[in-house]
Amino acid sequence: MSNINQLLVQAQTAYEAADWSSLIKYLQQLILETDSEHPEVVKNREYLLTLTLLMLEMGDFQQRWEITKMLTRLGNIAIPPLIEILKDEDAEEELRWYAARTLGEFQHPEAIAPLVELLKIDEDEELKAIAVTALGQMGTVAIAALSELLLDEDSRLLAVRSLCCIRQPATITPLLRVVQDPQAAIRTAAIEALSSFHDERVPPILLNALDDIAATVRRAAVLGLGFRPDLRQALDFVTRLQPKLYDFNIDVCCAAAVSLSRMGCDDAAKYLFDLLISPQTPIKLQLETIRALSWVETLHSLEYLQTAFNQITSETLWQEIVTVLGRVQKPELTTPTAEILLQILRLQHPATEIASVNCAIALSLGQLGEMQAIEPLISLLADPNPSVRLHAIAALKNLDGEATHQKLQQLANNTALTPDLQQGIAIALAEW
Repeated sequence: MSNINQLLVQAQTAYEAADWSSLIKYLQQLILETDSEHPEVVKNREYLLTLTLLMLEMGDFQQRWEITKMLTRLGNIAIPPLIEILKDEDAEEELRWYAARTLGEFQHPEAIAPLVELLKIDEDEELKAIAVTALGQMGTVAIAALSELLLDEDSRLLAVRSLCCIRQPATITPLLRVVQDPQAAIRTAAIEALSSFHDERVPPILLNALDDIAATVRRAAVLGLGFRPDLRQALDFVTRLQPKLYDFNIDVCCAAAVSLSRMGCDDAAKYLFDLLISPQTPIKLQLETIRALSWVETLHSLEYLQTAFNQITSETLWQEIVTVLGRVQKPELTTPTAEILLQILRLQHPATEIASVNCAIALSLGQLGEMQAIEPLISLLADPNPSVRLHAIAALKNLDGEATHQKLQQLANNTALTPDLQQGIAIALAEW
């Protein structure tokens, strides 16, 4: 008896004994691990489908997850029974959920109509969401059917969400039809989806949506423009985005800060700086602006952070500025960035009286990896706060470990040092 025949017999025995865990094991071996075009498999494909559908009905959540892989491997013969399950309103909800999900994986035109019909008539929102995803998985084969759904006000939002999942250029034209839809949710979804395409029709739509009455639409448009820094000068994006820093909705303001940072220019940095130091700016937006200035990654943007550090009095903002400076990655900017942090220590800025700020300074200097930070970090070993000392030790280890260790050993016997620094150096050497 061939191995396949043996597995078929074992599957039948397991089925008759209602031994579901063994049955699924044999089905996996027959369907997933065997050549699907083997004559014995082809001959018994309908029988295997029957057993697999039985397991889909009887299995637990995890078993059903595994069974969907088998159904797609069995081929298009699985589509009709899955459609029947999907249409059966009396069937278990989770079973219909799996049927919809699996139909999407086939990417076959025959599966489109029942999924579209479900969007039109079914009241189960969770099941509709699965159908949306399934249609999105189908790609271009579903675009025509979904485009027709856009004509129906009741199904338009779900159709747009399905089109958004497809992410193919062929969806641009139908999505453009709904960018001025009366429903804000539809306009938002369409703008978000269109933002992922580098198509000449999209930027004018995004610019127009900057003044939409709905904050969700404005935010989507602002973020979408941030993905096109290549058009910054041609379409004057920086000037168009700047007013959105002062939008009535703070989420739009935060999105504008992010998008301006992606423009990577000093004009954008200046607008961000003005927003940061304004006393009317909420702290949430100030924090987002600090991060945005660091993402601009120009020398001027770093200098703006330094200037802001010296003008503000918020411990939260001090700490955020110090933290983002440690994340600068452009090789040509790490030295001037380290110098900004070192100057804070040298001038004994009021912020250095706060342990958490000193910890952040040490951490950032360690991340930047500039060797001129060795001595200032060693000085932090005298700090009375144990956390500051530990952060300084960790930062020193991030620099040239051997050179730093030698420096600490040389200082260990220097009696001219303060007792606190001597103790800190001893702790550092013990931790090395």
